[in-house]
Amino acid sequence: MKRKPDLLWVLVILFSLGVVTTGYTQSLWERRADAPASLSRPAD
Repeated sequence: MKRKPDLLWVLVILFSLGVVTTGYTQSLWERRADAPASLSRPAD
């Protein structure tokens, strides 16, 4: 039973990494949406 807090800490770290990654990705998407269409779309 001594290992349970370790599992809890791993879950907390994974959750916080997910939150940080989601926030970073959303900020990138908002910046790309503000950019002109020629920059946000790859050339064919």
